[in-house]
Amino acid sequence: MRDPEDNAAKPPLTVRLAGPRGFCAGVDRAIKIVEEALRRFGPPVYVRHEIVHNRFVVESLEAKGAVFVEELDEVPQRDHRPQVPVVFSAHGVPKSVPADAEARGLYQLDATCPLVTKVHREAEKHFAKGRHLILIGHAGHPEVVGTMGQLPPGGVTLVESVDDARTVSVPEGVPLAYITQTTLSVDDTAEIIAALRERFPAIEGPRREDICYATTNRQAAVKAIAPGADMVIVIGAPNSSNSLRLVEVAARAGCPRAVMVQRAAELDLEALSGVSVLGLTAGASAPEQLVEELIEHLRTRFSVTVEEVRVAEEDIVFRLPAALASA
Repeated sequence: MRDPEDNAAKPPLTVRLAGPRGFCAGVDRAIKIVEEALRRFGPPVYVRHEIVHNRFVVESLEAKGAVFVEELDEVPQRDHRPQVPVVFSAHGVPKSVPADAEARGLYQLDATCPLVTKVHREAEKHFAKGRHLILIGHAGHPEVVGTMGQLPPGGVTLVESVDDARTVSVPEGVPLAYITQTTLSVDDTAEIIAALRERFPAIEGPRREDICYATTNRQAAVKAIAPGADMVIVIGAPNSSNSLRLVEVAARAGCPRAVMVQRAAELDLEALSGVSVLGLTAGASAPEQLVEELIEHLRTRFSVTVEEVRVAEEDIVFRLPAALASA
C-alpha cells in the first residue's frame, strides 16, 4: 500500500489514456496461432519473421518454445515429429513463401491478418481484370513485400508519398487500380489518393478502405488526447508502422512532444519535468501489460490521475485457422 503522504508530495500528472489502444484482432489471432501450434505440436514451432512487431511478445513466445527465423532455409525439414510446423507472420508473405514451404514438406500455419489477406485478394482481382496495381505503402515493410509478392514481377508499382503519386510512371494504355498498406496514416493516405485521382481520374479503388479499423481507431484516439497534452507517449516498436504513425499523428494534432518507447524502463522520468498532462497510447502490437507497466513507472515520481478518452468500441474477433480451431 502506498503512503498517502508520500503520494501527496509528488507532483500531479494527468494521464490521458487513449482508447482504443494496444492489441487488435489480427495481432491477437496471430499470437494465439503460435500458442495453439505449440500446444498441438510441442516446441519448437518455427515462425517466419516476428509474428508481430513487438519484442516483448516475441520474447514471451520464445520462452514458450517458438523459434523465429527470417527465411525458411533456417527451418529443419525433419525432426522427431512427423510434421515440422512453420507459422507465417501477421504481416503476410509473398506467394513464393508458402510454395517454398510446401516444397520443403513443412506444415504451414498462416497467421496473416484477415484484413491484409483482403488486400491480397483485391490485388489478384484487379490483376485478373487486366489492371496495373499501384500500392500505397512503405518500401521494405513486410506487409508491402507480402502484398507485392501476390502478383508477378512488374504487376505492382509502389507509391510512398504525394510526390511519388504526382510523378509515378505507369504502363501506357493500361487501366489502373490502387490498394494500400493497412497500417498507414489515414490523413497522409487520403492526400496520396487525391493526388492519384487528379492524375488518373479513372483509377479504381477498393470498395472499402484498406486501412484497417484498428489503425483508424487508434489514430482517432490519439487525435482526441493530443490537443492540450504537454507530451504524448506511444508504446510500440521502431519497426512497427502503426506505432510510428501514432507518433506522427500526435505531433500533427498539436502535441508539442510525441515520443515512442518500447518498455517503461526506456522512459527517463526527468524528461517529464514540466509535464502536467500526458497522453498515452499503444500500437496495435503492444500488449496492455506494457501500458500498465508504464503507468506504474510514472507513479514512482508523480501522483497520477488516469483519464481514459475512448472514441470507439472494438468487438471484432478473427477465428483461428480450421486446423487449429478443431485441434
